[in-house]
Amino acid sequence: MKTVFHSALWVVTLLFSLITFAQEFNGSWTGAIQGMPLVFEISNSNGEYVAKMQSPTQSKTYVPMNSIMVDGNQITMLLDAYKIKYQGELIDSKIMGVFTQGAGSGEMILEKKAYVEVKPNRPQEPKGPFSYIMEEVSFTNSKANDIKLAGTLTLPKEVKNPAVAILISGSGPQDRNEELFDHKPFLVLADHLTKKGIAVLRYDDRGVAQSEGTQKGATSEDFATDVEAAISYLKSRHDINDKKIGLIGHSEGGLIAPMVIADNKKDVAFFVSLAGPGVDGYHVLLPQIERSIKFQGVKGDTLDFETNLMDAMFLKIIDSEKLSSQLLEKKLITVMKEMVANAPDISKAKYTDEVISGLSRQFSDDWMRFFLSYDPESNLKKVKCPVLALNGSLDYQVIPEINLSGIEKALSKNKDVTIKKITGLNHLFQNAQTGSAGEYGQIEETFDPRTLNLISSWINSRF
Repeated sequence: MKTVFHSALWVVTLLFSLITFAQEFNGSWTGAIQGMPLVFEISNSNGEYVAKMQSPTQSKTYVPMNSIMVDGNQITMLLDAYKIKYQGELIDSKIMGVFTQGAGSGEMILEKKAYVEVKPNRPQEPKGPFSYIMEEVSFTNSKANDIKLAGTLTLPKEVKNPAVAILISGSGPQDRNEELFDHKPFLVLADHLTKKGIAVLRYDDRGVAQSEGTQKGATSEDFATDVEAAISYLKSRHDINDKKIGLIGHSEGGLIAPMVIADNKKDVAFFVSLAGPGVDGYHVLLPQIERSIKFQGVKGDTLDFETNLMDAMFLKIIDSEKLSSQLLEKKLITVMKEMVANAPDISKAKYTDEVISGLSRQFSDDWMRFFLSYDPESNLKKVKCPVLALNGSLDYQVIPEINLSGIEKALSKNKDVTIKKITGLNHLFQNAQTGSAGEYGQIEETFDPRTLNLISSWINSRF
């Protein structure tokens, strides 16, 4: 009886300990990696854990974690689609752990508290009352099931029938201000241009904010039809000069604009490329990923493996043009598993079956397949209107040395081309130290004033 009593007591103690840890893990946990805050909401229902993660400075949306495992005071959480893993130990009401994304990792302490938003200082963000006309507008894309796109048109009061610029956002769902990392670069750009006498139309991407439609299944070619709808709308108005409609595209927007111009030469008077690609997506993304991994401190064999893995996946995607997305996904899983089998131990541990499946699904979607294979050179060659192409010297997402030279080559027969690499600027045209995405939200500046003045003076000198 004595032995049985001790066994029962041990079991009860163990169960009590597990219940205690479960209760202590429940709740909202806040930490930060490289200055970027992260929030985890953890709950336990009938012995099963559920968690979701938010990156509050990037998005207000919570993303469900694929799995969460608790063993005593140890916790592991996985988010496969983004190659995220957090593993930690509960010590004195804090989780002391390591956050890993892809090949990069760093220490992250989670504290049991709700995230309190600290409004960052954004001195350039314009505040009313405004010295120009601001009108909420909408227009219809007849090539996309008549979806309505909503936006804002700003018009200078002192200029009759001004030139007008349509702003085209970068990749991913963006609102009319291209808001990211608590910055609103398109709002700042539109405010500056309108004060300089240039009208501006900016709009929510399809499926975002007040615009109809969906991003799912859409490629850059589909987004080009949204720009065409914006041009048609402006041509229907009588308070702008329809002979002076121009396109300003940031990142992927700089790739979309030449598509539109190639098919609508008479309707577009100028083109400003802000960190737009000048080479095919394969040569944009692979150097971008390698630079991103290096920013995370990854070196040696692990860096080589991560880069080679992405290279193999991209090449498989490019070579599988005729395959369905489902079949391509299966082929990508095979490629990844074969390479992970010979990977460094640190990479083997990260690329679980769940991570491999999530990445393969993400990389086999329509947008990625189109972007990797598309070479902008053919459409850039058709651009005969004046072009201003700008890149920051610290841009790691669209690397200037690769892309500006591609743009220059493609536009060699265009008589009015200005190409500039601006020292010290990152992909968002902020003055930066390294160019890393980790700096985007920490920098107060939204848009380099020198570049704003360069854009407006370039347009006004021609129109």
